[in-house]
Formats: sequence, C-alpha cells, structure tokens
Amino acid sequence: MTTSSQQPQVQKTDAEWRAQLSPEEYAVLRQAGTERAWTGEYVDTKTVGVYECRACGAELFRSETKFDSHCGWPSFYEASAEDHVILREDRSYGMLRTEVLCASCHSHLGHLFDDAPQTPTGDRYCINSVSIRLQPAE
Repeated sequence: MTTSSQQPQVQKTDAEWRAQLSPEEYAVLRQAGTERAWTGEYVDTKTVGVYECRACGAELFRSETKFDSHCGWPSFYEASAEDHVILREDRSYGMLRTEVLCASCHSHLGHLFDDAPQTPTGDRYCINSVSIRLQPAE
C-alpha cells in the first residue's frame, strides 16, 4: 500500500478529466461518488482477466481474487500488487471507512472492509464497476 501523500504519476487538469470521462465516471472517479448497488457491469462477471483503472489504465485487480460478496458491487480480496492502490481514512457521511484509490492517478475506486472471512485475506475491496475496466485474458 502506498500513501496518499505521494504525487500521482498521472496528473491532469479538472477540465482534462471531464473531457476524458463520462459524467458518471467523473462523479465516481474524481469526486468519490458511488454507483447504485446492483447496477454496475462487473457485479456478477466471472470473466478471467485483469481489472484496470478506467481513468488511467493502471492494473488494479485480477479476476482470480474476485468473489461473490453479495453486496451489490464487484468485490476483490486483494489488489494485484500492494503498491497499485492507496488506502486512506474516509470519515465522510459520519462513518469511518477505508477509501481505495488508484495509486497511479489517485482516482476513487471504492472502499475496503475487513468483513470477508471466507477469503484468504479476510478483506473485501468493494469497488465501483464504473471505476474499473476488465481486460479479458487472451
């Protein structure tokens, strides 16, 4: 896990992000929004491949760590590499949570919870489908 005090490798102006991303992608990735539960394209996906950041293309998660958490969002039990994501405290909405960011561009991906005892790590990376893109294995 890297720290959020580091500068992102991919840096763009707000106008550049708005031009690149759809309004929904921008709201989630750049404004830490959340897509509605059970609406994302990857909630039930079983396709083998790599999940990349939709904003910058950095590798984030692999399909072999995806699991059915029944929470309404795609869930993974670990990032593809520890330094591919940033974890930081999130106290928004009167809750204490751990926010997950792309280490490359610092876009918001979702949140990390330690409520998955059925996984090897016990972790559940609860990730917005709109913040990732699946690159299927060849």
